[in-house]
Amino acid sequence: MSAAPLTFYGFPLSGHSHRVALMLSLLDVPHRFVEVDLRGGAHKRPEFLALNAFGQVPVIDDNGVVVADSTAILVYLCKRYNGQAWLPEDPVGAAAVQRWLSAASGPLVGGPAAARLVTLFGAAHDVPATLARAHALLAVMERELATTGYLAGAAPTIADVACYTYVAHAPEGNVSLQAYPRVRAWLARIQAWPRFMPMAPSAVGLCAA
Repeated sequence: MSAAPLTFYGFPLSGHSHRVALMLSLLDVPHRFVEVDLRGGAHKRPEFLALNAFGQVPVIDDNGVVVADSTAILVYLCKRYNGQAWLPEDPVGAAAVQRWLSAASGPLVGGPAAARLVTLFGAAHDVPATLARAHALLAVMERELATTGYLAGAAPTIADVACYTYVAHAPEGNVSLQAYPRVRAWLARIQAWPRFMPMAPSAVGLCAA
């Protein structure tokens, strides 16, 4: 009897969830999606907290192996589902990827992701500070992409998967990408990947109708 498909708990407008959705698509992993009603507080209820004590999406349950945190899930999926090409094992490559996974959980969340939370969900962030952090991160990315096609080197890795969504959707948080041509070219390269799957756009911020 074949194993049941992996269960993926997420929220369609969450960039953290989209990281996982994109990786599942890239690796062609069969799964079922369970939408967690964040607006209704489902992520803070006991049944969900049993999966992730931090009360956050995404979470996966791979036949009893429960993994929370989007970047941890990316690592797990690559190790579990023949995604070695996305996760270098050599010391230099592994360190380069980890650097950008840390950025995805730090400056990216505090900048573009937070700015989008303001326009999309009315989050009470300091808007000027959030926009400043977003542009500081984009400036670093723009400089580093001058010498390489992807964030951690010449080949795509989970570093790119982890950082893609909130950068691509930064204009929804009033963060313009106009001044960053290399970043925009990097986004276009990712969007051309086989099995690339976008996150639905939201008509807020600079993307408002």
